[in-house]
Amino acid sequence: MKQSLQLKLSQQLNLTPQLQQSIKLLQLSTLEFRQEIERYLIENPLLEPGEDRGEGPGEGEGEAPAESSSDDSGSEYGAEGDDWNWGSGSGGGGGGQGEDDDDFDPASNTARELTLREHLLEQAGLLPLPALDRAVLGLVIDALDDDGFLTQSLQEIFEQLPEELVAETGLELEDLSVALARIKQFEPIGVGARDMAEALAMQLRQMPADDIRQLALQLVEGYLDLLAARDYTRLKKALKCDDAQLKSANALIVGLNPRPAARWAALTPRYVIPDVIVYKARGKWRARLNEAARPRFRVNRMYADILQRSEGGVLARELQEARWLVKSVQQRFDTILRVAEAIVARQHAFFEHGEVAMRPMVLRDIAEELELHESTISRVTSQKYLHSPRGLFEFKYFFGSHVETEAGGECSATAIKAIIKQLIQNEDKNKPLSDSALAETLSRQGIVVARRTVAKYREAMQIAPVNQRKTL
Repeated sequence: MKQSLQLKLSQQLNLTPQLQQSIKLLQLSTLEFRQEIERYLIENPLLEPGEDRGEGPGEGEGEAPAESSSDDSGSEYGAEGDDWNWGSGSGGGGGGQGEDDDDFDPASNTARELTLREHLLEQAGLLPLPALDRAVLGLVIDALDDDGFLTQSLQEIFEQLPEELVAETGLELEDLSVALARIKQFEPIGVGARDMAEALAMQLRQMPADDIRQLALQLVEGYLDLLAARDYTRLKKALKCDDAQLKSANALIVGLNPRPAARWAALTPRYVIPDVIVYKARGKWRARLNEAARPRFRVNRMYADILQRSEGGVLARELQEARWLVKSVQQRFDTILRVAEAIVARQHAFFEHGEVAMRPMVLRDIAEELELHESTISRVTSQKYLHSPRGLFEFKYFFGSHVETEAGGECSATAIKAIIKQLIQNEDKNKPLSDSALAETLSRQGIVVARRTVAKYREAMQIAPVNQRKTL
């Protein structure tokens, strides 16, 4: 094979480590960003937590905070730009407490909520029962789901027990039935039921007996599907009752708890720290960075000066990475604020009047205005939140599709959803509006949308169809 030399030109995009770091930090949520900064503080010996700058508490409700722009990031540079304090005294822990209280955990002094199992076992402990019966009670309690229902049959539970245990204790299926009967007497009423209908029936039987309670009991035991479908005509015919009686029975059922153990369900709270605060000052809507979302760290000045004089050393790379991190964090918050300011400027009518005034907007609009790539805007708007007098919103909430109006303008999907929601809230509950009627009403307002589009928007807002919204 003959060897030869060839000259070839090609283009290749290489991301520098600093650019890769900036992109990574930009797309992280506030919580993930904090965790990443903590990791850097642990791994890089030249980084250290910054000190509070001594600002007072945050602005009170209704007061205009100090104005901020993308150039006012609250940073403090040293002689070489490495000594940088982030955040304020109101944003982090330790405010108002001395160093001796650093290990104090207020959460350790709060009352702990009992689980459903603990709540039921606590009631079982008040019964004078032998050890075997108490153990069987615990066995059945463990089989309950998060709603307090026993979805397994007692036969299945009994068959899952070890044969040695059954033989040694003489346990029988009847023992499980007795334990279940005891559990059904516990609070909350309805726990231990097989399904929702049985739970509702158990709660009704605890009420004083009268004709309405008896009618409601018939409804939940035999006609719950028709009641859910709001087929009142068939219900009145089957139960031989009038509108007033059916309405009273329905109201009684609505007041019951369909999921007896809902309050004991293990819910993991999800905390969101807004990246930007939107406020109104001098009649204009503005945006500023949230100090509580900004980490406090800095490059250790003493180590940096030593390395600067020694012109290198074993920690030269760590010093460079620390400086990169400072610049990447600065760039992250500058970009977030720029995007937030552009959103607020375009959607000022939303903050003034609500969802009906939302303007159509796509990522390209902000990208062209700020001269950034759409992918950058996508990263900035993902898992970033702003807090305003109208509530907490993700940046992506302000972007969406649009529909052209008869006048040649555009109406955002969010505004159309808000109008549909208002129409449904104000409709005659005896004759609710169908999707076709909603589409016709929107058309008269100059917004031409198809019936299937109305249905899609209604389902997105989790609003029931017309037949399920009808009332007596």
